[in-house]
Amino acid sequence: MPTDAADFDVVIVGAGAAGLSLAHHLCAPGGRTPLSVALVDAPPGPLRPPPRTWCFWERAAGPYDGALTASWSRLRVRPADGDAVTADLPGLRYKMLRSDAFEALVGRRLSCSPGLRRTAATVESVRDLPGGGAEVIGRDAAGARVALRGRYVFDSRPPRLLPPARTTLLQHFSGWFVRTERPVFDPAVAELMDFRTPRPARGLSFGYVLPMDAHTALVEYTEFSPAPLTADAYRRALDHYTRDVLRLGAFEVTATEHGAIPMTDGRFPRRTGRSSYRVGTAGGATRPSTGYTFAAVQRQSRAIAAALRAGRPLRVPPAHSARSRAMDAVMLRALDTGRIDGSDFFGRLFRGVPAERLLTFLDGGSRWYEDLLVGVRTPVGPMLRTVAELPFTPGRAVRSPRPCGPDALSGCRPPTAPGRARWTR
Repeated sequence: MPTDAADFDVVIVGAGAAGLSLAHHLCAPGGRTPLSVALVDAPPGPLRPPPRTWCFWERAAGPYDGALTASWSRLRVRPADGDAVTADLPGLRYKMLRSDAFEALVGRRLSCSPGLRRTAATVESVRDLPGGGAEVIGRDAAGARVALRGRYVFDSRPPRLLPPARTTLLQHFSGWFVRTERPVFDPAVAELMDFRTPRPARGLSFGYVLPMDAHTALVEYTEFSPAPLTADAYRRALDHYTRDVLRLGAFEVTATEHGAIPMTDGRFPRRTGRSSYRVGTAGGATRPSTGYTFAAVQRQSRAIAAALRAGRPLRVPPAHSARSRAMDAVMLRALDTGRIDGSDFFGRLFRGVPAERLLTFLDGGSRWYEDLLVGVRTPVGPMLRTVAELPFTPGRAVRSPRPCGPDALSGCRPPTAPGRARWTR
C-alpha cells in the first residue's frame, strides 16, 4: 500500500519553470472554482538541475519583475562581417530571470495558498484511472512509495525520446558570469547575437552577453548544431570570445551555466492519456527556431488555469501556431543543410525589420501579412527550395540530449544517444 495517497483536482509533476508557473496561475487569488493542487518535485539530488537563466520579452511590468536579475530596452546583433545593429525597444523589455530567484518568488506566493500541497518524490509513472482522473506513482527520498491522484495531471518532465522530426538540432551553450577589473560592458544594451565566433561545420555559433553593470555580465558561447561540445572545447571557445573578441582584460569567473535545448520540427504531444497532459518544453512550448520557452510557458499556463478555475472544459492550447511551426521547420532545415548562413540570416532580419515587430514575430504574435514582411527579408531563393523539399523529407525520432552540467560536459552526448535533457533559456 502507498504510504502517501491523496486526491486532488490537479497534480503537477516537476517544479521547474512550467510546473511552478502552472501552480502559480492555478493558485492565484480569485476564480470561481477553488482548486486543490499537488506539486511534485524531485528530492534534492542529481535530478534537480542547478540554477539556470531564462530570458524573455514582454510589455511593461510583469508578474515576476520582483525576481529579475536585469532587463534591457536595447538589443544588439553583430554579424560576422559588417556593422553591428543596435535596436531600441520602446514598448518592450528584454528580461533576465534566474531560476533560483523565480523559484523563491513563486514559492513565497504559493506558501500562502491553502489549496496547494508540495511533495518531494521521484516520479516513476503516470497512468489513467478506470473511473476517471489519473494517478502519479513515485518514491520519496527514503524510498517509500507515493501515490497522488488527480482529476488532471500535468507532466513537465522532459521526454526521453524526442518526437519524429525532419530536422533536429541542438542549441547548446556554456556561459560564464564574469566580473572585470575595468568597466567594459554597456549595461543599457543586451548583446543578443555576436557572430564574431568561429563557424561550426554545420549550423552556427554566436556570443551572448547580458550585462548587469559595467563590470559584471553573463557571457555565453552558443551553437546551433547537431551535437554538444566537450568541456575543453567550450572553455576554449569562451576563452577566445572573452579575451580575443570582447577583450575584457583581467576578469574573474564567479559562476557558470551550461545547457542543451532541442530545436526540432517534431510535434510534441500535449496529451498523453484521458486525464494526463504534457506542459512546458515537453508539451511543445520551446520555439523551434530560437529555443525561447519561458513566455510560451506563461501563455500555456494562463490558458489552462483560466479554464479550470472557471469550471470550463479543459483544452491545452498549442504553445505556437501551426503557421509559426511551419516557418520554423523551413528555417531549421535551411540552416542544417547549409543553404543559409546563420550570421547573414539573422543580420538581415535585424537590419531590415523593426526590432519590436521582429520580436513579436519570434514570439508567434504577428499576423500573416507581418510574417510575409519578415519573410521577404530572408534569403528567399534558399528558403523556397527548402519549402519544396520538406514534404519529401522523412522524419525520425531521436533521444533527448544528456544534461550538460558543469561536471558532465565531457560526457555530453548528441541527440541520437540515450539520456535526459536539462533545457533552459
